Amino acid sequence: MNTALSQELAWRGFSYQTTLDDSAGLDKKKFTFYWGVDPSSDSMTIGNLAIAMMVRHFIDHGHKAVLLVGGATGLIGDPDGKSKERRLLSEEQLEHNKQQIIKQYKTIFAGQDFQIVDNQDWFKDINYIDFLRDVGKHVPMRQMLGRDFVSARLGEEGSGISYAEFSYSLIQGYDFLHLFRTKGVTLQVCGSDQWGNSIAGVELIRRIENQEAHIWSAPLVINKTTGEKFGKTEGGAVWLSAEKTSPYDFYQFWLNVDDESVEDFLKIYTLLSKDEVENILSEFRVDPGARKAQKTLAREVTKLVHGEEEAESVERITACLFGQGDYAELTTKDLGAMKKMLPAYEAKKDEDIIGVLASSGLVSSNSEARRMLAQNAISVNGKTVDENYRIQPSDSVAAGHVILKKGKNKYAVIELK
Repeated sequence: MNTALSQELAWRGFSYQTTLDDSAGLDKKKFTFYWGVDPSSDSMTIGNLAIAMMVRHFIDHGHKAVLLVGGATGLIGDPDGKSKERRLLSEEQLEHNKQQIIKQYKTIFAGQDFQIVDNQDWFKDINYIDFLRDVGKHVPMRQMLGRDFVSARLGEEGSGISYAEFSYSLIQGYDFLHLFRTKGVTLQVCGSDQWGNSIAGVELIRRIENQEAHIWSAPLVINKTTGEKFGKTEGGAVWLSAEKTSPYDFYQFWLNVDDESVEDFLKIYTLLSKDEVENILSEFRVDPGARKAQKTLAREVTKLVHGEEEAESVERITACLFGQGDYAELTTKDLGAMKKMLPAYEAKKDEDIIGVLASSGLVSSNSEARRMLAQNAISVNGKTVDENYRIQPSDSVAAGHVILKKGKNKYAVIELK
């Protein structure tokens, strides 16, 4: 790599707090480091993805990655300062979630050098009394009570906290200690919201092993427009799972990023080089309306999470739906995706357009159909039609389908029978 890791992280916005005396310490030696995700859900979000991208840069610069899935910590749930006690997951649900997180690790870090561990593997056989003697004895209560989430939950407006969630940081701290002993891990990377939990591990290693370990944290990604934690929409979180956030919706999320934030997100969420990002931004500033930056961002992140074939598919679909694509290029797979997100109906070959519009639900009556057709507001596969048009097999794309459009953004997929 031509750019030092510390410089790369600073440029991309991945530098926040660290226990290192100097960030250049990342350039002077190669660390074995770890990053962990709890399987509280069966998918990571784009909040997790930001830290995953940071991990990619550590790996690319020669540092050795240990990726942890929190089978043990997931049984308890990572507490915060706002919410009440987390709902406990069944062991069956937790196992399912773990396998899905592992699958996403393997997708995001495909072709990279890393190993995956599960903290349930070392916690399942730990004796509680031994844990208290060997670990708990070295953790001052003042340190535990000083955690922000504990103070918030125990305050006058707080919802209270169970002993289980109170102990979470101690359990995560032991992960660091265990990985230090067994894998030679001396660095944990995390988001800024995990700083307190990570410090617990550094302290355990110092107190029990009399050795030094470190943390590197990245700031939470914030939506500059709303000031909220990035990755939330009106419908909830933006997930990496195609079942929870479809590849099309995932692509659209990035495509609709505001102009103020797109530069930051190109740096955080893509592996494009500094020169590549600056060239894209130069074009974008000359013609913001062309949305070069957003289109590049959407393509790159979708390709990383869902694969190049899926990214190309949603690009074709988007181009057609927004009037810039060739419907003849749509594939059978594209049509399958469109039928999941748009109303889908059947029509007979040579059926008149008024009847098709009415049965598709795009219009409420035949009279509305005639009015919209007279206003040139109805198109078939991107071509405006009039009330004399009849559905023809020659107009179909991808295994006998046509795409009806009403006005600017109302669509239906029609399969010819």
